[in-house]
Amino acid sequence: MTKLRVAVHKFTSCDGCQLALLNLGPTLLAVAERFELVHFAEAGPVDPDAHVDVALIEGSISTPDEEQRIRRIRTSARHLVAIGACANSGGIQALRNLRHEGDWVGAIYASPQHIETLKMVRAIGDVVTVDLELWGCPVTSAQVLAALRALAAGVVPADEADKVCLECKRMQTVCVMVTRQIACMGPVTRTGCGAICPRFGRDCYGCFGPAETANTDALSRRLMGLGLPPRAVARRYHFIHGAAPVFAAAGDAAQEHGHG
Repeated sequence: MTKLRVAVHKFTSCDGCQLALLNLGPTLLAVAERFELVHFAEAGPVDPDAHVDVALIEGSISTPDEEQRIRRIRTSARHLVAIGACANSGGIQALRNLRHEGDWVGAIYASPQHIETLKMVRAIGDVVTVDLELWGCPVTSAQVLAALRALAAGVVPADEADKVCLECKRMQTVCVMVTRQIACMGPVTRTGCGAICPRFGRDCYGCFGPAETANTDALSRRLMGLGLPPRAVARRYHFIHGAAPVFAAAGDAAQEHGHG
């Protein structure tokens, strides 16, 4: 059986999604039997210009060099898969899109004239065509493995777009917002994490990004009803996936509500 050639590329990120792949443990050996890892600097093999069947992309585009590099990778990959928050919405680093660069660069770097960045942090899909998005901060090993197996079988991987609330119900997890008045992002966040935070009695904070048909208006009213000021509600949206259009708009609306 011909092995699927796979490359894992890093852009601006924390490496967490790559570590999720390494956390496959013994399963990683099974992956190696079916897939040929031709580039994965975190794990050993280095061949960034290799032509591959699947390119897994971690991280956002924040520099001119990264913008050029992702375009080269797109031409050499049959399937391009964006993995994680940074790749799909810009991630934490996209928070700088909310402020003018001059507000923070000079305060952080001793020689800011040497910092070369794009004006806006961009998701992978804002620069090149993405064939599949795997959301999460980080993604889970099971997500990536399932996607690779589907692509190897020639089928389109399933897109998990349900909300965390549905996952809680499936696992018979008591709703923390209803029973404990804890502000939770579960009603507007896509599942995939196994509802791990509500299962341990705390709130979801949206690490898997906006769910399909997310009713952010209703959730914002409920969060304010729980006592959160509009600015705090805005911060809930302007967080890990703050640059995702649905969450960005909801955060902006909450801020405007506070100024009204």
